[in-house]
Amino acid sequence: MNGQTSEPPVLAEPTQDERAYAGLAHALMIPTWWIAPLIIFLIKRESRFVKFHALQALFWQIIFTCLYVAGMVVLLAGMFATMPQGKTAPPSDFPFAIFGAFMIYWLVMMGGVVVSFILGIVYCLKAMRGEWAGYPLIGRWAKRISGA
Repeated sequence: MNGQTSEPPVLAEPTQDERAYAGLAHALMIPTWWIAPLIIFLIKRESRFVKFHALQALFWQIIFTCLYVAGMVVLLAGMFATMPQGKTAPPSDFPFAIFGAFMIYWLVMMGGVVVSFILGIVYCLKAMRGEWAGYPLIGRWAKRISGA
């Protein structure tokens, strides 16, 4: 043996202040979207624990916002593509994109809001307990970037 161990490094126990900031990053993403996690990330950049949790909340909100905007663009494009041009279309043509697609879009976005709410509460509680808990998929990115 060459004297090297393959055990992962032991992470320091986060302070109460770090736990509070990390919990706030998750809890405040519910009403403020990406703004509060970004501010907390910038203020407490020296703490790996806070940076890890704030990055997760920030990444989730960036992804959700991009999906929200992309869905709105697709919805509006579909609406304009199915609108009758001039007075040539009979009144029986129902523009599905205006009503049906909007309802589907609204349901998907409300599902995303519910997911954000659940992620915010669950991971706020985990951060307040001092856990290095990561979101599925996003947690690996945050861990790599924060150096956790």
